[in-house]
Amino acid sequence: MTAQAALATPSTLDAAALRADFPTLRRVINGRPLVYLDSAATSQKPQVVIDRMNQFYAEEYSTVRRSIHLLSAKATQAYEDARRTAAQLLNAPETRQIIFTKGTTEAINLVAHSYGRKFVGEGDEIIISATEHHANIVPWQMLCEEKGAHLRVIPVDDRGELILEAYEKLLTNRTKLVAVGHVSNALGTIHPVEDIIRLARAQGVPVLVDGAQAAPHMPVDVQALDCDFYAFSGHKACGPTGIGILYGKAEWLERMTPFLGGGDMIETVTFEKTTYAPIPHKFEAGTPAIAEAIGLGTALEYLRNIGLAAIAAYERELLDQATARLEAIPGVKIVGAARRKAAIISFTVDGIHPHDIGTLLDQEGVAIRAGHHCAQPVMARYGVPATARASFAFYNLPSEIEALGAAVEKAIAVFAV
Repeated sequence: MTAQAALATPSTLDAAALRADFPTLRRVINGRPLVYLDSAATSQKPQVVIDRMNQFYAEEYSTVRRSIHLLSAKATQAYEDARRTAAQLLNAPETRQIIFTKGTTEAINLVAHSYGRKFVGEGDEIIISATEHHANIVPWQMLCEEKGAHLRVIPVDDRGELILEAYEKLLTNRTKLVAVGHVSNALGTIHPVEDIIRLARAQGVPVLVDGAQAAPHMPVDVQALDCDFYAFSGHKACGPTGIGILYGKAEWLERMTPFLGGGDMIETVTFEKTTYAPIPHKFEAGTPAIAEAIGLGTALEYLRNIGLAAIAAYERELLDQATARLEAIPGVKIVGAARRKAAIISFTVDGIHPHDIGTLLDQEGVAIRAGHHCAQPVMARYGVPATARASFAFYNLPSEIEALGAAVEKAIAVFAV
């Protein structure tokens, strides 16, 4: 059995074997083995994804749905197989509820345009949370400005947990949509989306969930959640850039207007009138990212073979170990201490700017992210200009946590001189 095909239970996952699937993890950076702790920004790609995309370009390349020759038929089959894999990953009732997008950002913008411009009017309200990525803030601000609607924000406490009592008070008969992240990319908080959806459902309000930091790291069941929309990006899920997924309930997708107009999203076109194709194609204008979709399908199958429950359990172990290691270093402060967290740690170091921490860690071969993480309101909430962020995936090892801790200690020592 190859490492790629290895299956795991929630209590066992052979990360060392799985690492062999990722060529980038064999790199040496500044004379040291790469310790890649930036998977919340983008994940590394297994060889099976790279090979599948190369095979498509080298041997199978054609456009989809527009020709009747063999290559086009095979490309169409592979493209639609990727859609089925995404539906299976999310437990979507039907494959037609899966729309290919460029990523989470485009998926959210699609809903803001196609749902928001049809169903949101002057004086209406949209609820988001205080921990959102800019991609789940700016589209709603733009919509509110256009429509004369109002943006309402669920506050967050000092631990990084949303205050549900305040959220309940925000829900009114003017609320037209709730849009929240499943996991905060800046804090790692796993938000209680089940409760958020339940409370919104009682008011008849649809909910969009930004799953960019959740879908690659834990089991997601859109039917059990009962969310109306769920979005995630391929490049954070061991797949390529330029591709993502939007799940939507059919009853909404069928009522929404297209996001883009052009080829392939139509049924008939005359100079007098155009009728649109059924979902999902109504929302997929133009020649799609075919190779990227096929690569994403391969990546999602790879994750399913490992097991999302196994991934979640293993990454929780890494989180606990890394939290303990960093908390033991004098001067290090972890920002975000929610009781339910994904494997993301944002931290500051007394007297050292996060960018300097990131630079010094890179010299030790440790790759983290430093900055505001496209979450400036989160930084403002906790009174910091930026944080250093270490984020983990199933291909990380406990020894890399020690490398992180040692690199932070060395950085502190450099500034102490």
